[in-house]
Amino acid sequence: MAAIDMLVTSGNGPVECRIALMALVETIEKEAVRLGCTCEASFGHRPDRHGAKSAVLSLEGRNAEALAREYCGTVKFVFKSPVRAGHKRQNWFVGVKTVDLAAAAPAAASIAVSDVRFETLRAGGPGGQHQNTTDSAVRAVHLPTGIVVTARNERSQHRNRAIALRRLEAMLRVLADREAEQSKAEIFIANKALERGNEVKVFRL
Repeated sequence: MAAIDMLVTSGNGPVECRIALMALVETIEKEAVRLGCTCEASFGHRPDRHGAKSAVLSLEGRNAEALAREYCGTVKFVFKSPVRAGHKRQNWFVGVKTVDLAAAAPAAASIAVSDVRFETLRAGGPGGQHQNTTDSAVRAVHLPTGIVVTARNERSQHRNRAIALRRLEAMLRVLADREAEQSKAEIFIANKALERGNEVKVFRL
């Protein structure tokens, strides 16, 4: 079954770009369900009430690659700012590209267990008769950064815990790369580098 990771980022954009990012994550999650894919969202450093600056969507399913291709590039949202009354700008941009979390994660565990809070929850999403209905899904919260990841595809809580930890390690490495090479934007697409006027999607909220 095809699996792919998508990085969604507001780059250095203002708060409205984070609002657009969260709307895009919700849109892709709904589209994944419609196409019979699972979609796990992992959010970057300490989202506030307006959302996160970045997220990684881990897609799995027969249509995962096609779904990723449809959204990769620059996505434009058109809406009036809900946080700055009278602000004239209405176009907000979010960048999407694929990343390889498996390559980003270290071979051995590198996170102190004391820095991670694990929570169990009931698995959800597509799956039909094979859907996991026990409380074996695991959410991992990295306390120093606030990064949150979830793993729910395995029936074993132990396996999901291991997957969540590995995904968390990969997210931390991707974020470290972003901070070290922000000007190059090889992993994260800086907002200033997004190709305005060449959007792959446009949404009006």
